[in-house]
Order: sequence, then structure tokens, then C-alpha cells
Amino acid sequence: MATVISNERLTDGVYHLRVAGNYGGEMGQFYMLRAWGAYPLLSRPLSIHQVHDDGVEFLYHVVGEGTKLMAELNPGDPIGLEGPFGSGFPQVEGKVALVGGGIGIAPLYYCAQELPGCDVFLGFSRQAFREEAFRPLAAELMVNVGGLILDSVDFTQYDHIFVCGPHPMLKAAQLKAIAAESAGSQTNVYLSLENRMACGIGACLVCSVSCRDGQRKACADGPVFRSEEVIFHD
Repeated sequence: MATVISNERLTDGVYHLRVAGNYGGEMGQFYMLRAWGAYPLLSRPLSIHQVHDDGVEFLYHVVGEGTKLMAELNPGDPIGLEGPFGSGFPQVEGKVALVGGGIGIAPLYYCAQELPGCDVFLGFSRQAFREEAFRPLAAELMVNVGGLILDSVDFTQYDHIFVCGPHPMLKAAQLKAIAAESAGSQTNVYLSLENRMACGIGACLVCSVSCRDGQRKACADGPVFRSEEVIFHD
């Protein structure tokens, strides 16, 4: 059992949670968090936002009963953490762009720390948050509120692009990756999927992902996949 350091409300429904303890993890991995008893039944998967020597941080959006309970946490409260789980973003070299939409910016801050000098593109539907934290880490920072942040990203100008956000954004990124490849670009595009998860270890099949080689699991095989691997059905 870990201990809450702080649980700051950033904007409507978005919180920044800091937890004390000896917790590590790689870019794009996640933890299963639980701050309640028997109900809700399932823990909540949250991407690692930042890792310290004495703790770990998360961003989350209040969307259901579990995250509503998390929003009520105060400093000193206990919280259960399991992890880190999943296959995250690779360590890469070359010119890198980080592209996040909404709460999908959460794992990209850790990436910006591990890959200094990358370009960062953050998109929000209503109000921006945590953009000032990215600014000192980015070679270039672009923030878009109310528009389409992908319109600002030239996929032919990067060796690697990491994308995290809602499914329509990920599908659009995949289409841009295909267009860039058709134009002769060798850009490697990685997508972090925000699928629903139950167990976090690949046992329950709730987070199934359609891929070119068959069904895979977002929690165990992902949540990060190469763009060309994923099949979007909607």
C-alpha cells in the first residue's frame, strides 16, 4: 500500500496524482490503481506520468465511479498500486515528435524527460493543462485548443513519432503515417492505445486489440504498438 503525496485538480475533471513509494517503470507503461474496497470491482489503469526516486506521478480524468473516488483522495491517504505493466515506448535516437490529445498527454511527459530535445504537440478540446511542464523539455512546443493537433505535425520530418490520445486521433495518425510512407518517409510511428482494461496482465481478454497478425492484448502486448500493426474498426 502506497501513500498519496498530493492530488491536485488541474482543470475540470483532470487531476495530477503524486504517490510516495519505490516505484519505477519505463516510458508508456502503466500501473493498476485502487483506492476503495470491494466496489468498484476493478482497479483503474493509469499511465506513468513521471517517476522520482521516492515516488511516481499520474494524470487522470474523472469518467466513472473509480476515478470519482480517486478525486476525493487527500495527502496521507493510502492507495494500492500494482505494476508497472505493459510494453511501452522504445528508447530511440534521432528526431522525435511527441503528440498527445487530452488526457493522452499523460505518458508523454515521461517520454519528454527521457528523450530531451524532442518536439511536443499537445491538443485539447476545451482547456490546456500541464503544457508549462513540457515547455522546458521540448525543442518546440505547440499547443492547440479546440482544433486538430495532428494538422500541425509533418510526419515526414521525424525519425520517430509517439502518439497517445482517443481512438479517432490514433486512427488519423495511422493514416498520416501511411501517407508519409507513400511519400518516401521512413518515420516510425508508435501508438499508445487507451483501451479498457480489467486485470492488467493479459488474463481476461477485455483489452483485445485487432492487429495484422491476429488479436493481441493492450495490457500485455501494448499499450504501445507500431502504427502499421493495428487495425481500427471504427
